[in-house]
Amino acid sequence: MTQSTTPPIIPPKKLFIKTYGCQMNVYDSERMAESLGSVGYVPTDTVEDADMVMINTCHIREKASEKLFSDLGRLRPAKEANPNLKIAVAGCVAQAEGAEIMRRMPLVDLVVGPQSYHRLPEMEAKVQRGERAIETEFPAEDKFDHLPERKSLRGPTAFLTVQEGCDKFCAFCVVPYTRGAEVSRPPERLLAEARNLAARGVRELTLLGQNVNAYSANGYGLARLLREMAALPGVDRLRYMTSHPNDMEDDLIAAHGDLPQLMPYLHLPVQSGSDRILKAMNRKHTAAEYLAVLDRVRAARPDTLITSDFIVGFPGETDADFADTLALVRKVGYGMAYSFKYSARPGTPAAEKPDVETHVADARLQELQALLTSQQRAAQDAMVGREIAVLYEKQGRQAGQMVGKSQHLHAVHVTDATGKVGELVRAIVTESKTNSLAARRLA
Repeated sequence: MTQSTTPPIIPPKKLFIKTYGCQMNVYDSERMAESLGSVGYVPTDTVEDADMVMINTCHIREKASEKLFSDLGRLRPAKEANPNLKIAVAGCVAQAEGAEIMRRMPLVDLVVGPQSYHRLPEMEAKVQRGERAIETEFPAEDKFDHLPERKSLRGPTAFLTVQEGCDKFCAFCVVPYTRGAEVSRPPERLLAEARNLAARGVRELTLLGQNVNAYSANGYGLARLLREMAALPGVDRLRYMTSHPNDMEDDLIAAHGDLPQLMPYLHLPVQSGSDRILKAMNRKHTAAEYLAVLDRVRAARPDTLITSDFIVGFPGETDADFADTLALVRKVGYGMAYSFKYSARPGTPAAEKPDVETHVADARLQELQALLTSQQRAAQDAMVGREIAVLYEKQGRQAGQMVGKSQHLHAVHVTDATGKVGELVRAIVTESKTNSLAARRLA
């Protein structure tokens, strides 16, 4: 009589992902993890425990390539200690500089651009055979058609990419070259994915795109898509980012007033308050046109919190141009804004122009950030004593504390001994902290 044997249990391979940049990169990292999950990978929180380390890069921030090569250099001891460790680079730096990464860093096994991560399983198989793999073309097929159904979620909120790429060609930006032309996903698939997420407990969806309010597919614009998502059972909150002022159409602005599910928050980058610099940036709008859009949004929903992006020290920026930026900031009264010193991106039109002197740009950035910080502080201080709605995302560090987001995307620490992740509760703001609010739950 032969004795039956059970096949050995093969332990899962472990994947560590380090993510830089915007919410779209966070979304991409989740989808890449799911794609590699189909060939046996599970997430890990430590490099030491990993069978594959992936760096998901962003080309928007200053010195992105240098930061990547520094990260890869720090991984060299891990690779030497474990020759079976696979190292991958993804994202926009991978798209723009994939061949150079492979040339300079022999320890890198795999390079994949943001339009090709549906090919990760076959690329991983190639790497396991001892070959190096690189995919940085813009494939003809839609990656979303080939990705597995979303299963990995960390809480009651989720990102949902609805649009990729950009046709605006701002003079400072690499997105059209690394993410390609604007492409919108079919609304039927997006609504199906949203239903699936809501059925699994997601209560807040943030719709993502490099230029999300340019969404257009099968007769849908962003406003119609938001309206249909708002009608889905279980979807209590909607947000979208990032937008361009020129694509804030009337129906989208109206949705801010009509849809209680659409949160009173709008991230609308302007970059400069100077018409001369806006023209040099190829933004195709003036400061007055930008302010008019905000007036219309606030007319539709007066409590909308506005956030933005700014670049200081753009080539040719004068003291008068910078003064125009400060004047615009004072007119708007931002709840928060990101601000950066201009940094040339190879291949962009602005990279050919002479830089503003470093000490001048540094001084302007400090002055702008001081003004923006004071506005953020004023916006948060004004919340003290107000009732807000908080969606709990996790437990706080202190006992009897929950952490979540308000309607205006403020981080809120709520005193609540019985709170549970996923609850949407009423709370009263008790304190304004550096970058968050404190509150207590109302009965």
